[in-house]
Amino acid sequence: MQDDRRKSENEAVSADVRDGLDTPVPVIDIDVAERNIVGLQQACDAAGVANRPHIKTHKSIEMARLQIKHGASGITCQKLGEAEIMADAGINDILISYNIIGEAKHARLADLNERIKLTVACDNEVVAAGLSQAVKATSKPLSVLVECDTGRHRCGVTTTSSAVALAETIRGLPGLTFAGLMIYPPNGPVDATTEFVDTVRRECQSRGLDISIVSAGGTPNRTRIGKAGETEYRAGTYIYNDRQMVGFGAATKDDCALHVYATVTSHPEEGRIMIDAGSKTLTSDLSGFKDFGVLVDYPDAHIYQFAEEHGFVDVTNCQKIPAIGEIIRILPNHVCPVSNLFDDIVLMRDGRRCGRLHIDARGKVS
Repeated sequence: MQDDRRKSENEAVSADVRDGLDTPVPVIDIDVAERNIVGLQQACDAAGVANRPHIKTHKSIEMARLQIKHGASGITCQKLGEAEIMADAGINDILISYNIIGEAKHARLADLNERIKLTVACDNEVVAAGLSQAVKATSKPLSVLVECDTGRHRCGVTTTSSAVALAETIRGLPGLTFAGLMIYPPNGPVDATTEFVDTVRRECQSRGLDISIVSAGGTPNRTRIGKAGETEYRAGTYIYNDRQMVGFGAATKDDCALHVYATVTSHPEEGRIMIDAGSKTLTSDLSGFKDFGVLVDYPDAHIYQFAEEHGFVDVTNCQKIPAIGEIIRILPNHVCPVSNLFDDIVLMRDGRRCGRLHIDARGKVS
């Protein structure tokens, strides 16, 4: 009886949101997003770790302000352009978690550092020298974290000795202040990361280098906040969650705040329908899955192929086939790129549309 009632409530909510909706478009349940924001903040508070959420997922001033309202100490941006947008909106404590390289960015970096409390990441001497060149003639030093790779195999120094050596290099460069470490542990146990951080901390202390910040992150590791010796935590996807976060066990389907709504546009042959959401809506990121998202109301259907504006859906195993003109809900594999594909996203609260969210930092990739 309870399951039947829940199904009826979900169908009523969905019908109300779909009424007159122009697709394809993401729809955010703001109640779920706010619950996710509060939940992560509580986890950070319980661990005694500052919360510095990553805005790469939402790219929205309004959402960043909501995160700060609920207790975030500042925000994380992946690119300089994102940080400039957020600073222009009055957000004044920002970490840029990416190597900033090239003269084209240095003047912008120096200007931003004068305006706000800015910290940047660095994993090599070339980047460090460029950062120094950018700010050495300004009135304010730039705080720099050494990015360390503890098993994810992306950016970052890979040994404790190279981390300490880069920290010493940063300390010796004009205009720079060594502030600590940035890590992005691989999914799973953090023992190796903890050992890496502890070793670097000891070696730095022996050289008079103070590590005031250890910045860790990743929504998949949210159950291990504080276990790697971090002082602050960066998580991005948690605000909306997605199919891969459900797969990682970092979220449930009820924690997924964003779905893409699309319309069935064609039923050209038995067993296949077409929808108006392709790679320019959902992205072509498989994220380890074999299809491109979950049709929430038709779980036996599979989006098996994309063109730019077309989604190819196999409905062979569906007992009921979505009708032409029907609006369907899709849970994206990877939600972060989806925000960057839209200027505005529909919001709903209490099952009803309640406005739109502007994606302020859309396209800011430099």
